[in-house]
Amino acid sequence: MRQNKFTYLLIISLFIIAFSACRKTDKVAPQSMAAVTPVAVSPDVIKDSVLLFTKELYLWYNQIPASFNARSYDDPAKIMEAIHPYSIEPGFTQPVDKWSFAMKKTEWDNLSGGLSDAFAGLNSTGDFGLGVFFLSEGDLRVKSVEKLSPAGLAGIHRSWRVTMINGNSNLTTSNAAFIVSNVYKSTNSTFTFIKPDGSSVNISLTAASYHQRPVYMDTVYDIASKHIGYLVFNSFLGDTVEINNDLQRVFSNFNNYGVTDLVIDLRYNGGGYVSVAQKFADYLIPGSAAGGLMMREQYNDKNSRYNNSVYFTKKGSFTPQHIYFIVTTGTASASELLINNLKPYMDVKLVGPSTTHGKPVGFFPVAVGDWYIFPVSFRSFNKNGEGNYFNGMPVNSSVGDGLDKDWGNIQEACLARTIKYITTGTFLRQTNEPPYIGEPEVINGNNVLDANTFKGTIDARGIR
Repeated sequence: MRQNKFTYLLIISLFIIAFSACRKTDKVAPQSMAAVTPVAVSPDVIKDSVLLFTKELYLWYNQIPASFNARSYDDPAKIMEAIHPYSIEPGFTQPVDKWSFAMKKTEWDNLSGGLSDAFAGLNSTGDFGLGVFFLSEGDLRVKSVEKLSPAGLAGIHRSWRVTMINGNSNLTTSNAAFIVSNVYKSTNSTFTFIKPDGSSVNISLTAASYHQRPVYMDTVYDIASKHIGYLVFNSFLGDTVEINNDLQRVFSNFNNYGVTDLVIDLRYNGGGYVSVAQKFADYLIPGSAAGGLMMREQYNDKNSRYNNSVYFTKKGSFTPQHIYFIVTTGTASASELLINNLKPYMDVKLVGPSTTHGKPVGFFPVAVGDWYIFPVSFRSFNKNGEGNYFNGMPVNSSVGDGLDKDWGNIQEACLARTIKYITTGTFLRQTNEPPYIGEPEVINGNNVLDANTFKGTIDARGIR
């Protein structure tokens, strides 16, 4: 009966997709498909279908009340937000789902393919490719720049201080909504930056679509007789063939250089494809782990037949002895999945301001009309059965995000702390050093700035 029910849901969805796109008459020649007539599909039919799929796939489907009225919400995105409160997980006092979402198909195709950051920009013309965070109250910094974006082509770098946006110098945490609007949602904005050398520059940016490259930086440091590899990896989304080629190149270079200690910077990486996280892990594990259990995917009790186990397949010859991940609360989903899957097999340590985001669950795109919905549909566990880290993964050493330094600067707080451990065997400058505690208003302000960034684990294979 369950198989028949799911088949029925798929038929509904295919019906909606087909008839919301076009209708072909008998007079249309097979080789001429240009003459098609769009057919309107009732928004209520779309909403009903969203709820049907959700009640079949959602991990916490049985907590959605029978009285839940999908038609009372504006669109599929609002419906996905509305199911969040029903994700009560044993051992947690608050609902755990913060991620189920919906997007128009065109927007998701751009985001998942690495064509600008549609999730953050929220406009059809692309974005600036510029990310900003507060270093301290009133000190707004560039946290990241996409190389091929308008900001990247303008020569803007991480660590530059932003002192004015569109004539407004009130760049404080209390004005974070203004910053979001003018950095992430605007099509044209003018910025005043202070560079590391103290000089000031005004730069006007126009939003555009661009090709994202997740590998921001890779290099090797020779410090205290150690060969230390450093990789900044910002997303598990994009062109998977291109990403795999980049990873193959990076790890081959590290292997040729004799890197034994590897630092992977995932501090703003919100996740992406499970398949990319799996290949990433396959490049890092020792040969002895080949064939070992990497992870288990577990669906709800309606779909337990789709539970899946994934095993390691060693790729390349690079095998670091120690791996260090630089993380923040923005390190989410597929990033956390990579870390969790490696823990049973390798010496793994985490460095950063706080715990990771805490998303041990994933989803896959479900087509409904011209939307994709993403109800949380599976959870993941590593070889040791470790998962359910909804409170995030704790760090081994707590240190502030060095937003005043560019990528790869060995004096940047997180990288410097990691190198200290690699070269001395200790994280602490002194035995009684207290843990890093950020300013509450800065943490809250950065949460506002980070709210629209993608955080997800996508298994594009879906229900198989």
